[in-house]
Amino acid sequence: MCSNTEIDITDPFRTMDGLIKDFYVDKLHVLIYETRQQMGQAASSYYLQRLKTILDRQPTARAVFAAAHSQDEFLEGIRNAGKEIFGRVEAFHMDEYIGLPADAPQRFGNFLSNAIFNRAPFKAVHLMDSGGQEGRQECLRYGKLIESAPLDIVSLGIGENGHIAFNDPHEARFDDPEIVKITTLDEQCRQQQVNDGEFADISLVPRQAMTLTIPTLMSCRCVVGIVPLARKAKAVHDTLYGPITEQCPASILRTHNDATLFLDLGAASALRI
Repeated sequence: MCSNTEIDITDPFRTMDGLIKDFYVDKLHVLIYETRQQMGQAASSYYLQRLKTILDRQPTARAVFAAAHSQDEFLEGIRNAGKEIFGRVEAFHMDEYIGLPADAPQRFGNFLSNAIFNRAPFKAVHLMDSGGQEGRQECLRYGKLIESAPLDIVSLGIGENGHIAFNDPHEARFDDPEIVKITTLDEQCRQQQVNDGEFADISLVPRQAMTLTIPTLMSCRCVVGIVPLARKAKAVHDTLYGPITEQCPASILRTHNDATLFLDLGAASALRI
């Protein structure tokens, strides 16, 4: 049952510039900001607040990061404001292409290293090694790292096809038994990588990747979603107002007990606001 209940926002949201509306859809808290920059700043401030709360209760935290240009403003915000706490954070990324050269700028480990991992003093950074063509052993290795302790916080986006991480609709499973798996990217997902400016042509986009599965992502104590751009509007609409279904993997966010979704006006343009 989809609810659309507005709430009275208390700090930190009320003090952030550009907030247009917030509401709940089922358990998911949705906040809409006027501009992409305001959305990213609000998301980074909220993320750092939540991370500090986690670290008030335990000595270290385990964080999962998405690698995409949709996260640029958010990553800039946490990079500039959060360096003092990253010494207590163990970092992971949620997906990686299979088969790209180690120095390929499109590799998500390289993207995140340039954006945040090499620019803040993390306690540890765990990168997926996807240089090989098969990847199964790497999925097992990374899965063991992931399951060695609970995950505390994940920052993620929503794909144009509704995916989270690389769990595209044709292979997404809400009950996936694996922690990290090999997946085949659908055409819409591959085209999105071209739309994002990472590849000149869809023929250059790898067809396979490794990804944290949906149960792994949902096991994180806190989920922070950051989604700009009008070309994500249909996926956002289906996430919030469609059925909770593997045909729109991001719809599962509505069942998480501590999930917040930050949108700009473009991403929210198909909503009833």
